[in-house]
Amino acid sequence: MAPVKSVCLKSYIKKTEKVRADQFEVKESDEVFEVKDGQVLVKMLYLSVDPVLRFKLISEPSFMSPWPIGEPCIGVGVGVVLQSKFPGISEQDIVESIDLPYKTQFVIDGGVLNKYEQDTIKSKPSLALGCCGLTGLTAYFGIRERCHIEPGKNQTVVVSGAAGGVGSVAGQIAKIKGAARVIGICGSEVKCKFLTEELGFTAAINYKTDDIPAVLKSLCPNGIDCYFDNVGGEISDHVARHMSKDSFIALCGQIATYDKDTPFMAPVKDEIAAILKEKNCHREFFAVSNYKGQYKEAVAELAKWYEEGKLKAKETVLDGIENVGNAFLSVLTGGNIGKQLVKVA
Repeated sequence: MAPVKSVCLKSYIKKTEKVRADQFEVKESDEVFEVKDGQVLVKMLYLSVDPVLRFKLISEPSFMSPWPIGEPCIGVGVGVVLQSKFPGISEQDIVESIDLPYKTQFVIDGGVLNKYEQDTIKSKPSLALGCCGLTGLTAYFGIRERCHIEPGKNQTVVVSGAAGGVGSVAGQIAKIKGAARVIGICGSEVKCKFLTEELGFTAAINYKTDDIPAVLKSLCPNGIDCYFDNVGGEISDHVARHMSKDSFIALCGQIATYDKDTPFMAPVKDEIAAILKEKNCHREFFAVSNYKGQYKEAVAELAKWYEEGKLKAKETVLDGIENVGNAFLSVLTGGNIGKQLVKVA
């Protein structure tokens, strides 16, 4: 039997320092698992790596508790059940949770696991972390609850971080919900082509080379009705200046500020606050966890859209649990297109 591998945090960084791959280490052990009543033995298949987990790597106080040094990291993953003594979960079931240890195999309380019934997800388990999992749910509820899209209203939606896991799904859902124009902001020409040619975005802006204010003015002559904000910072300031009257900003992430000495959801500049007030623009943060009671129905709808070809899933996958550190570097430096994953088995 192969040894069990675990990924542990080896050292912290300061908030303003860059993440390093060598902050992580892989440990091996010859664990023998005993499954007790109420427990499940799981083989990990994929791990989710998300920008916000950066706060787990710093020692300074934040809205997230840091991972303890030397212990397996805990996060979002999907696995297959090898043995179960928990009612309702059986061998070969596909299960997911936000509380899984970064280990190749582990025993866990069955009560923390979500079982997926959809054949689509059973045949492609990575979807449980991408467009049909927490990533997709974040986009789904952000668009539905904060963007107020109505078919026939000729609305323009802008998404920043649009080629990432959440952004790429949010833009597609905006189209499905009836937005007239969906414009993505991303960081390369390859990503721009991905958004327009593969996902059907109306247009894409390369924030590294394009004049953002000029392009927004050209693409959105009547203003922006909804902005799905994944990045914050200067990009979001540019977008805010082009919001229309009675518009909406859905605050999802602020990756541009994650390595800055600022709060997680930093207040906007006085100039931007005045613009938003004048335009009666509603800027609200949302937490996907507020909608847990609706997850089952939402996953079913996301899976249906995927099966119908309305929703496409793009993944950037690094093979091997030892590549967790490299996956963090990828997602924090824009190396990924779509959902960043680590394939464990």
